[in-house]
Amino acid sequence: MHRDYSGYVPAKPGPANQPPSIPSAPEVRSYSERLRVPLWWWGAGLAIAILLAVEVNMGAPGLVAWLPYVLLIPFPAWGLLWLSRLQVEVVPGAGGGELRVGRAHLPVEAIARVAVVPASAKSAALGRQLDPAAFVQNRTWIGPMLLIVLDDPEDPTPYWLVSTRHPHDLAAALGWRTTAS
Repeated sequence: MHRDYSGYVPAKPGPANQPPSIPSAPEVRSYSERLRVPLWWWGAGLAIAILLAVEVNMGAPGLVAWLPYVLLIPFPAWGLLWLSRLQVEVVPGAGGGELRVGRAHLPVEAIARVAVVPASAKSAALGRQLDPAAFVQNRTWIGPMLLIVLDDPEDPTPYWLVSTRHPHDLAAALGWRTTAS
């Protein structure tokens, strides 16, 4: 299957006085973003837990009336904290820097191109166009993604798809220019 990302993929950045045939190391800068769930999910999760506890309490009143509240309210809090654990960060270093998405690490020099996948194209990127060997960190509550194409012949992963609220800032931190900022 042929994928055409030519409209999304910019040229690799380089100094103005250097010919484009000589590759240059991208300028990597720090970036950090935690992909938290929306705030309204907390209210909805706690409301559902309280309603369920009230339902159980109505069936078993008495001395253990407080037990459903103690047992059920921590579950949505734990679940929402667990869903909010993913950290996307760029760490500059002596070797050119590193992209960290959760526990996965990628050296910046292994990146061939990047492209911003807008929220309107997310379902196509995650649907029929998705390569099964791709590394995907999708958070459904975050619209845009960053497509990171790899240039490592020894890595079976062709590209990374990473959810991010600020894809242009992440691309800039990796040393890539994108069309909109």
